[in-house]
Amino acid sequence: MTDATETGLPRVVAIAWGMHEAPQRGPSRALSHERIVEAAIEVADTEGLAAVTMQAVAKALGFTTMSLYRYVSSKDELLRLMQDAALSVPEKLKLPADWSEALRVWALMVREAYRAHPWALQIPRGPVSILMPNSVRAADLGLAAMKELPLDDDVKIATILVISQHVSSSVELEQDLADEGVVTIPAEGAQALAEVITAERFPHLVPVIESGNYIAADTPVVETDNGVDAEFDLGLDLIISGLDAKVRSGTAG
Repeated sequence: MTDATETGLPRVVAIAWGMHEAPQRGPSRALSHERIVEAAIEVADTEGLAAVTMQAVAKALGFTTMSLYRYVSSKDELLRLMQDAALSVPEKLKLPADWSEALRVWALMVREAYRAHPWALQIPRGPVSILMPNSVRAADLGLAAMKELPLDDDVKIATILVISQHVSSSVELEQDLADEGVVTIPAEGAQALAEVITAERFPHLVPVIESGNYIAADTPVVETDNGVDAEFDLGLDLIISGLDAKVRSGTAG
């Protein structure tokens, strides 16, 4: 996956940036890296990431599996290209003038990209990922949102990483809840839980449960139609408020 090219860059990075020439001869010359990635994404979107194999993608394109290997050296390389393509960043996105609102727009942009292709979160992210085109565009846009803040570069980069982690965790939780569906606790089940979740053992949580704000008898534990929007917004508010407090305190460097 990280095979180097003559430039010293990982092969997958060179491919993503258009630095790696596609084969010009042979029966597979009608293929392209873009077509292969698009086909693989369609498989992932409709059948899940586990369904993405070199054989499945080749079949979707009407080519042999060996034809694909002339363009991508392995499934890992293909997954990296898919991951970057999934995080589509608009070439021209106008950010609000206010930095806090600009960060919110940036976070929502990343969230919607992952919501459209949640399988991308199953692919490990690391040093190679941040060199890919859409990751670079996303990072540049995030930095643009904070351009007026008196922050050191490492603090700005850390802020991007923190918000990105919040976004990805939120989408993963949303996906997990949707996959599990609605769980309803009957009155008998609520009573059984009350016998083990007692005020003596859990003095801070039990009042919340008894108020009906945690679980209630004959009420779905998870309202999947509401998702986790409120929690996502709260988390983003806390991050931005903390950053604002840091700037105001004069410890932003």
